[in-house]
Amino acid sequence: MFDSSALDPVDRMMAPTNPSTSSGRIRLGISTCPNDTFAFAGLIDRRVDWRGLQFDIELIDIQQLNDRLFEGDFDVAKTSFHAALLMADRTVVLPSGSALGFGVGPLLLAAESGASPNDGPAVTLCPGRHTTASLLFSLFYRDAEAPKHCVFSDIMPRLKAHQADFGVCIHEGRFTWQAEGLHLVEDLGTRWERETDSPLPLGGIVADRKLGDDVIAKVQAVIRDSLELAMADPSSAMPTMRQHAQEFDDDVLMKHVQLYVNEWTVDLGSVGRSALRRLAQMSEANGIVERAEAGLEVWA
Repeated sequence: MFDSSALDPVDRMMAPTNPSTSSGRIRLGISTCPNDTFAFAGLIDRRVDWRGLQFDIELIDIQQLNDRLFEGDFDVAKTSFHAALLMADRTVVLPSGSALGFGVGPLLLAAESGASPNDGPAVTLCPGRHTTASLLFSLFYRDAEAPKHCVFSDIMPRLKAHQADFGVCIHEGRFTWQAEGLHLVEDLGTRWERETDSPLPLGGIVADRKLGDDVIAKVQAVIRDSLELAMADPSSAMPTMRQHAQEFDDDVLMKHVQLYVNEWTVDLGSVGRSALRRLAQMSEANGIVERAEAGLEVWA
């Protein structure tokens, strides 16, 4: 039997996959961040029609999702668009479920005020090698020392303990960093917007092409139904959000949803597709992805 465990995560994207099309079972992976648990609450709780499919659902950290997608563990999953670029040969982006927009970018934070990663040797923490947050740091701080990676929820505590100099913050921490006594170096999303004049694409739902159009169409319909149910009655998603959140304050959770769930979450549309092309072009131009990988197909 082929063993992909010995491969580096980047190389694992070529590992054999086993979509469960014959049984109608879909191995679905989503992140624990509030915008995902909000959007998928109806699916998780089976308050929407699964359309004859059976979903085996796992909720894990975004970098774990990225790594396990490379390993072929999921048929459908939320992934960073950085990772999606590296898997474009075998996955397709679904129109619904993405996180992108204006004012949604990761924040580059510092343990001390007035410092920058470009100043000299320093430890910068990023929330995973293939996250879009790490991609942005690589795009905008090319002269800085290579970052180290850890689970996103460890970044602010390690900055506070002065175990690192800088950290790229995502998720709920965007709203709580000031209360933690940390210092803003730069909003990486604002820089993206300034340089591209487009919303920042953070992550989306990808499906293995081997599922086939009929199954992918059903998966897309279930996800959109779940999302529209949550948008029509946000309070119905709150129990699922609370169960998986790092931050348990309901106001913070809903601020997160309001920031990351928008018209492009329902459907990427022409603006969302254009933003994905821009991300691919910049990544290729800076040598982060190869030419053959530099494209993201959105399932029609």
